[in-house]
Amino acid sequence: MHSSTSNFDFKRPIPDLPWRGLLLTAVLLTAIGGVAWEIQARAWGYAPGLNDTSDLWADQREKVQPDSIVVIGDSRALFDTDLDALEKGLGQRPLQLALVGSCAYPILENLANDERFHGTVIASIIPAMWLVPPPAPPYQNSLKALKRYQKRTVSQKASHRLGMLLEEQIAFMKQDDLVLAELLKKISVPDRANMTARRILPPYFATIARDRRTRMAEACAQPGKLQDRVKFGWPPLFAPPKFPDFMPKEVLEGMAAASEARFGETAAVVNKIRARGGKVVFVRFPHSGKLKEIEDMGMPRAGIWTRLMKETGAPNIYYSDYPELIFDCPEWSHLSGPDSVKFTELLVPHLKKALGK
Repeated sequence: MHSSTSNFDFKRPIPDLPWRGLLLTAVLLTAIGGVAWEIQARAWGYAPGLNDTSDLWADQREKVQPDSIVVIGDSRALFDTDLDALEKGLGQRPLQLALVGSCAYPILENLANDERFHGTVIASIIPAMWLVPPPAPPYQNSLKALKRYQKRTVSQKASHRLGMLLEEQIAFMKQDDLVLAELLKKISVPDRANMTARRILPPYFATIARDRRTRMAEACAQPGKLQDRVKFGWPPLFAPPKFPDFMPKEVLEGMAAASEARFGETAAVVNKIRARGGKVVFVRFPHSGKLKEIEDMGMPRAGIWTRLMKETGAPNIYYSDYPELIFDCPEWSHLSGPDSVKFTELLVPHLKKALGK
């Protein structure tokens, strides 16, 4: 007996329409829309350039060799260290693993758990960011990059390669600024009872190369609208977080305990790297203006920084101890491209001394 479906012969009716003309029209409208959006993006000051994606970071993490020099930390380590100057001064080109808006502890822990690694780590520390608990965005930023490095597929790698080719030619491909999801997040919403508006991150103001050598955009290095937008965006981001009244006491206590535990955890991973013959040096990079006032008040050197250095016993460089390392940051938090080269050249002798070279 034939099944009831074996003789079922369904044919979807195809409307009799001028399909070639419709296809051509769709292609033309897409091209016109793309060109218009590209013109608008460039008018706003955007230019072709790579996005600092987790894939771009994973490319560098994959290059880490047992004796590599690695730079980790927040955006200051990314902007303020010049890889060319470090290579010239230290005799080896470092790998740039610093991440914007991140707590670098998970990266340091990952290197410590890599039994092959016995190289050198240059770690930037912004005290409060180093102590953030795992649920906090800075901690999650590092975990996201590590997860991509550990689990990305062949197809994801291929997509990343293609994406870089397009990003280097097209200005509107800015994932942190110009995609719909990010544009919607920038809609201003006032604070309400038991709710704090989402903190707005600074806009695109840097260029990044395939080895993640990063430079502040010239428009941000010079006085103007972009510099002001970035500069005056920092104070809200560095202000202490406001927790809603309804947050359970146990949650707050758990977060405080996680931050307190970070001191011992940091000492443990530093000692783990040292035990294999590796070295770790901590660096406090320049900051200035109103942001420096906020950080110095909320995170005085005598607090988190001093305790971390005491418990880890690691060599360290606090920029303000050395007059030649005191630079003015155009937008209070990062150095301009030319100044990052000068700063790195002046930092190298202190790094060599700290590392016993």
